[in-house]
Amino acid sequence: MEQIIFHIDVNSAYLSWSALSLLEEGSDTDLREVPSIIGGDMEKRHGVVLAKSVPAKKYGIVTGEPIVNALRKCPTLILQSPDHQLYHRKSQALMDYLSHICPDIEQVSVDECFMDFTPIRHLYPSPEAAAAAIKDGVKNTFGFTVNIGISTQKVLAKMASDFQKPDRVHTLYPREIRQKMWPLPVSSLYMCGKSSVQVLHNLEIRTIGDLARTDKQILSAHLKSHGITLWEYANGIDASKVNPLPQEAKGIGNSTTLSKDVTDREEAFKTLLELAESVGSRLRKAGQLAGSLTVEIKYNTFRSVSHQTTLPSGSNATGLLYETACRLFNELWDGTPIRLLGIRSAKLIDCSAPTQLSLFDIGTAPVNEKLAALDKTLDQIRQKYGDNAVIRGSLLTKK
Repeated sequence: MEQIIFHIDVNSAYLSWSALSLLEEGSDTDLREVPSIIGGDMEKRHGVVLAKSVPAKKYGIVTGEPIVNALRKCPTLILQSPDHQLYHRKSQALMDYLSHICPDIEQVSVDECFMDFTPIRHLYPSPEAAAAAIKDGVKNTFGFTVNIGISTQKVLAKMASDFQKPDRVHTLYPREIRQKMWPLPVSSLYMCGKSSVQVLHNLEIRTIGDLARTDKQILSAHLKSHGITLWEYANGIDASKVNPLPQEAKGIGNSTTLSKDVTDREEAFKTLLELAESVGSRLRKAGQLAGSLTVEIKYNTFRSVSHQTTLPSGSNATGLLYETACRLFNELWDGTPIRLLGIRSAKLIDCSAPTQLSLFDIGTAPVNEKLAALDKTLDQIRQKYGDNAVIRGSLLTKK
C-alpha cells in the first residue's frame, strides 16, 4: 500500500499566536488583520522580521529583512516582540491535538510537522477529506489556521503546503510534479538557498523544471552533493520516512471530530469501536501493550473532559480496549451533544516483556488467546487486501 504523508504548517505562526494572546488579554486589534510584524525590539526598533501579517506582505515586507527596512515600507507598521514561551505552549498544544488524530507525528520545527497518514487512511473517505477535517478542526479548536500538503514523499508534501495560503489543503503527488512544481522558480524548491539559486542562475537554470532536466554531473560539479540532492527533490525523489517520537514516550491514540453532534449512546459506541480498532492495530504493529487507557470527549460547547483507567494487565486486544472505552464513556458522559471522541493508550509495555497475571486473568486466558488470534488474522487480511477488506457488522451502516 502506497504511503500517504501530510505536511502540516501553521500560517504565520508567531504572528497568529501573538495575535490570539493579545485578543485574549482584551486587545481591540487583531494583528492578523492590520500591517504588523513579529520581531526585534519595539522600543529600539532593531532586529529582523520573524513573521508578518498578510496586510504587511502587501507592502513588500518579507521575513528576515531588517525591521528598519520594513518601517520604511510601511511607517504605520505595528511591531510586536516575540514571546517564545507562548510559542512553545501553543506548539505543544497543537502537537498533542494532532497526536490524538494520528500518533505518527514528526515535528520538524515549532510550527510544522509531518504526519504519516497511511495507517489511519481507512477512517476517512480520502486523504483530501481527512486533511480538510484536520485543518478545520485546528481552526475551530485553537483559532489559528494551518496549511496541509499531501503527497507520497515528504519533500513533495512540504512543497505542497507552501502553495497558496492561508487555510488551504494542496496535493502534490508524483503525477502532478510537471504541472504544479516544475513551472515554479528554483528559489521555491525546498533546501535551495540564495547561494544555490545564484549558482543555478549562472547555469541558466531558472525553474524547478529546468533543474529536474539538467544533467546531474553538471550540478555535482558546481554544487557537490547538494546539487544531487536538489536534482532529486526537483524530480520528487525522497526516500526519507516520517520519524515519530518513540511510542513509549507518548503513547498511541486516535480521535475523530464527528460529522454531526452525537446524542445517542449507541452511535458513540460505534465510533469508540472504530477508534479501538485503530489504536489496537497500531499497538500490535508497534509491538506494544497498553498499561492504561484514556477516553476524551469534546462537547459541542467546546468543553473537553477525559477519564483514565489502568488496565489489569497490559493489552493490545481491540475487544478489551473497546469494552474499557465504553465503560469510561458511561462514567464520563453527561448527556451533552458530543463533537469529538478520542481514545489514548499510555504506560506502554513491550510485548516481549514478562507480565504478571492476576487470578482473574488466569480464568480468561483461553478467551484472551482466541481474541488475540482473531486480531492477528484481521490485521493480516487488512494488510494484504486493504483496510476495508473486513468490516465489523455493527459498523456496516455507518460505513
